[in-house]
Amino acid sequence: MEVRDPVCGMRFDAEQAAATAEYRGGTYYFCTEHCRTAFEEDPERYVECEGEV
Repeated sequence: MEVRDPVCGMRFDAEQAAATAEYRGGTYYFCTEHCRTAFEEDPERYVECEGEV
């Protein structure tokens, strides 16, 4: 399944994710730990209204 890192916008296969995070009932996938850390510090900055995860 192709996913998009909400921090940097990179698209990749979910199996290749370096990290994940749960937020508001959704799972978010990240290409690096750095992107996950940025997301966890301010998730509202990266969550889109359309619900793409």
